[in-house]
Amino acid sequence: EGRGREGMGTTMTAAMLEGERLIIAQVGDSRAYLLHQGKLQQLTRDHSLMADMIEAGQLTPEEARSHPNRSVITRALGSDPHTQPDLYEINVETGDRLLICSDGLSGMVCDNEIESTLARVRDPQRCASQLVNEAIANGGHDNVTVIVADVTGFAEVRRKKMARKTKLSIALVLVLFAAIVGGAAWGTNEYLHNAAYLADDNGKVAIYRGVPGDVFGLTYSELVESTDVSVSDLQPGFQERLKEGWRVDSVEAAEALVKEYREDIDAKSKPAGDEAANADASAADAASSTGGTHDANPPAPANSQGGAA
Repeated sequence: EGRGREGMGTTMTAAMLEGERLIIAQVGDSRAYLLHQGKLQQLTRDHSLMADMIEAGQLTPEEARSHPNRSVITRALGSDPHTQPDLYEINVETGDRLLICSDGLSGMVCDNEIESTLARVRDPQRCASQLVNEAIANGGHDNVTVIVADVTGFAEVRRKKMARKTKLSIALVLVLFAAIVGGAAWGTNEYLHNAAYLADDNGKVAIYRGVPGDVFGLTYSELVESTDVSVSDLQPGFQERLKEGWRVDSVEAAEALVKEYREDIDAKSKPAGDEAANADASAADAASSTGGTHDANPPAPANSQGGAA
């Protein structure tokens, strides 16, 4: 309404991006582009006299850029209440880049230059500003409106899912690591608690629970018993083994070994004559016991004449 404003209208290109689905509504000669895998493609068709003439083969795109009627549009928003937009529904991918612009950009900057800038400048806001500056640098004969949006699609969903998987994996690894460490600690403790060894303790054979020496700089041994078995009474090979600690499976096994040592030493300490004497004495005792039984009831002497004595 108002003087000089009658019949005015505008172009419009609107886009709705949800996930990896893009819907566009377009009236006029503002455009929507998509940069897909580094290649730029125009998504919309201009509602303009130049577009109609190019499609009819009357002009080339290069000639249309400098044609005097290049700003004439055949459809606008506002001039006709019954105007219908062109609708586009397109599948896009994460990593694609959407560009919406007025003809102030597309009319001043070639598509290959737009493609180069979209691919080079990664930040969307800086990219939009760069495209506006390029249009102004090329003459800026029309107002320039530029929107750049990156398609994130389901990247955020995938990122969150991956983050959850990563957290679960880390938690699982930590649990397994804790289980391994706990199991190793329990096993080590059980081994150290049950294991035993024999060693020389001031010339006597001693029984220790644990292991000889140090484990990671710590000592795991406990004296159980210092026996009466002298180390000097053992064979030289056994004496050498006792110097470094003679490992056995348990305290019971160590006690059994000490018992064997004691029996061997006792057997070697008895003289051979004493053993023979003991054997003779045992035999004599047995014979004496048998003879005494017969002497207790001697038979009566025989008398050839008969009668009694």
